[in-house]
Amino acid sequence: MAAALALSERSRGRTAPNPNVGCVIVQAGRVVGRGWTQPGGRPHAEAMALAQAGDAARGATAYVTLEPCAHASPRGPACSGLLIDAGISRAVIALGDPDPRTDGQGIARLRATGIEVDTGIGEAGARRAMAGFLTRCAKGRPQVTLKLATSLDGCIALASGESRWITGPEARAHAHLERSRHEAILVGRRTYEIDVPKLDVRLAGLESRSPRRILLSTGTGTTGSEAIASPERIADLGGVDHVLVEGGAETAAAFLRAGLVDRLLLYRAPILIGAGKRALGDIALGDLSAAHGRWTLSDSRTLGSDRVEVYERA
Repeated sequence: MAAALALSERSRGRTAPNPNVGCVIVQAGRVVGRGWTQPGGRPHAEAMALAQAGDAARGATAYVTLEPCAHASPRGPACSGLLIDAGISRAVIALGDPDPRTDGQGIARLRATGIEVDTGIGEAGARRAMAGFLTRCAKGRPQVTLKLATSLDGCIALASGESRWITGPEARAHAHLERSRHEAILVGRRTYEIDVPKLDVRLAGLESRSPRRILLSTGTGTTGSEAIASPERIADLGGVDHVLVEGGAETAAAFLRAGLVDRLLLYRAPILIGAGKRALGDIALGDLSAAHGRWTLSDSRTLGSDRVEVYERA
């Protein structure tokens, strides 16, 4: 299942409105098929893995990160049917599909034909890997990641506004990888006009995965960007299940005040700035006790001389 989850991460940010699923097919202790949801949502992971496995899928075990779909589509057949037709003997499924067109029906179809089904294996990892799809299903909006790159004392720039670069090349490369895993990237209009950021992916081989550019602005978008008037309007962004908010301080604070940040991506450089620009504006915190218990550390690592920490909303 860990291998299937790793495969699912390959297409994060490229499959909306479909989930980014991973699938591994094992026959007699040997992997005979691997698949992950392809860009645009088709083929599904199971279809790709079964095509690779061929006849070796008969009697095999399929490890799938999400319940195989039960509904046929003009774009392709139901994956539960494909697994049945391929003759697998067992399915290990990390997570049920909340889509009402499947929601338990895929598992029921498999069991009805005598296929052994185990569920819940790797569930936490599946929820993390498909958080964008699951957030859209549960809340009707994309998952939001807020990225901050700060000095040790919480500054994002000198008082003059100079901010290139707070972090080193390793941390910046990691940030570009994160961009490639989101369908949309968002900044405030003032940040866009002052800093003129490219908001693209500049990693060799991943340039085509640059996200849509969104401005938080009551005005219109610019060439190559769209505008939304408030944080809540991210729900209207079609084909977007992951939004990366990159600043500035007031835009970051606006998303936090609205309770729309699901994940914090905090890069910290080993520098002190002092009288610089702060990372956040007012987030309407009533008292200090209300700040506690909101975030859980899910990852932490060193990138060159910098440190990155990932927090998920508790």
